[in-house]
Amino acid sequence: MKAAVFHGPKKPLQIEDYPKPKIGPDDILVKVAACGVCHTDLHYIDHGVPTFKKPPMVLGHEASGTVDELGANVKNFKQGDRVLLPAVITCGTCEFCRLGRENICQSMVMFGNHIDGAYAEFVRAPAKDAFSLPKEIPLEEGSIIADAISTPFHAVKNRGQVKPGQTVVVFGCGGVGINLVQLSAVAGAIVVAVDISEKKLEWAKKFGATLTINAAKYEKVEKEIKKMTKGGADVAFEAIGNPKTITQAFNTLKKGGRLCVVGYTAKDLTVSGAKTMFFEMEVVGSLGCRPVDYPPLIEMVRIGKVQVKPLVTHKFKLDQINEAFEILRKGESLRSIVTM
Repeated sequence: MKAAVFHGPKKPLQIEDYPKPKIGPDDILVKVAACGVCHTDLHYIDHGVPTFKKPPMVLGHEASGTVDELGANVKNFKQGDRVLLPAVITCGTCEFCRLGRENICQSMVMFGNHIDGAYAEFVRAPAKDAFSLPKEIPLEEGSIIADAISTPFHAVKNRGQVKPGQTVVVFGCGGVGINLVQLSAVAGAIVVAVDISEKKLEWAKKFGATLTINAAKYEKVEKEIKKMTKGGADVAFEAIGNPKTITQAFNTLKKGGRLCVVGYTAKDLTVSGAKTMFFEMEVVGSLGCRPVDYPPLIEMVRIGKVQVKPLVTHKFKLDQINEAFEILRKGESLRSIVTM
């Protein structure tokens, strides 16, 4: 099969013939329709973050497609079914899976990291982890539900615990941040979107932001946000992964507020211990999405409560994948997808 193969950091992906996956009795082979282009992949390509599987390998963890082959034990799908593959496969048996926190599974396996991903014509997946994709959801654009929408859904619903009427601040309006905006607005919050790109702030308005602020125009953006929100936000999300903006997000909160860190950084964070204790502040992290949350999210997309198609600003064929990453580096896309 044709695949975009990762040979290591600081190298473009190579379009090559790659072994077609062989499935086991509990697996499905998915003919990939599309795969989202994510910043996580850039961490491997540009920043040297190691993958668990050593290169050469196939990246890509945001896939949709149709069932091409079924293992002997698979009963819940048939050939030709439209499916969405979550970014992460869970074991279902560890302590955290049994507690309903499968997104922090002790034995989690990620497409395009632990195993070959979906920048390829075919990808193998356990049938237990795949979700049916209704015909009302476009197959290609639907791929981004797997991460760009599901990760913010978990953050807003379970970790940020956003409630109607609350004020929410979102730092960073890229592929994940824009859906923190959208899903917070869907949850009934008053949303303040923060970025340094006017284009992304315009997108944020289209996806439900009540207020926007260009952080580059203010020396102390957190003070400006506290003025705008008449004392501070109830919940702040940081979707960039920058210690400075994480601290700024914390400093936008009112007493009793909650900071939810969605962006990844390997660096240490600085927040006020005095405020955290004395004002009963909360700082929580958010990773991925639990399997149980995919069905209601997919249904929200199906009925149009959550938008998908407008989020995909660029489409590329597989042999144009390095162009897709260049667009991502420049910050010119909300979400790009690679189609087969």
